[in-house]
Amino acid sequence: MRKIALIALLSLPLFAGFFPQTVHTSIKSVKENTITLNKKFPVNGMSGVVIHNYGNGLTAITTRIAQTSSGGSTSLVSTDILHHEELPTIKTAISANDKVIGGYLYNNVLLLAPDADTYAKIISQHNKTWIHPDLFALYLSVEGEERPTKENLSHFARKYQVGLIYIVRKNSAVLLDPVSGKIISKKSMTNLPSVGAFPFYMRFEQIDSGWFGSEVKGNYYDTMETL
Repeated sequence: MRKIALIALLSLPLFAGFFPQTVHTSIKSVKENTITLNKKFPVNGMSGVVIHNYGNGLTAITTRIAQTSSGGSTSLVSTDILHHEELPTIKTAISANDKVIGGYLYNNVLLLAPDADTYAKIISQHNKTWIHPDLFALYLSVEGEERPTKENLSHFARKYQVGLIYIVRKNSAVLLDPVSGKIISKKSMTNLPSVGAFPFYMRFEQIDSGWFGSEVKGNYYDTMETL
């Protein structure tokens, strides 16, 4: 009986909770656009970064990848890791034995919630670096956008080093990886408000610049379902 219990325990996925664990592994092989890892990520859609060793103690993040199959195969997502006019663009190709960090920056989380009470409750339950939605609201205002989309969340995450988007939907919560654009985790939720602040909870009553904060109306839960 103890052996059965032990086997069941060992057969559990790498994360038993809502948040996937960060994975440290390396590239096993590269064949055209398919990249195989020595240790797969715990869930499909999870993104990571590839780190190349140039010798003499010099290493650099070269590309972003995302797992596409349960066998551990991944594909290239982006080579735009760091853009700066004063710095050279990294053009190093992925190669075997490059190091990989799956779930890079997953501890940095932006939470989109329907109200202040839900927001406060969630952040009190998890020890994460929470990126306040006020910052995202200001970003949308500057960009002249009215509501969250996968595209502006991806751009925001890259600019502000956000690893995950925690989204409260109607009766559920999901984790969106803004690099891959995939939902990587989901759980049910209860006792949520019937109507949420549109487009999401923030401390600003109104933001005057740009389109954001105008009289555009919408439904919080309907918006979250599109992400």
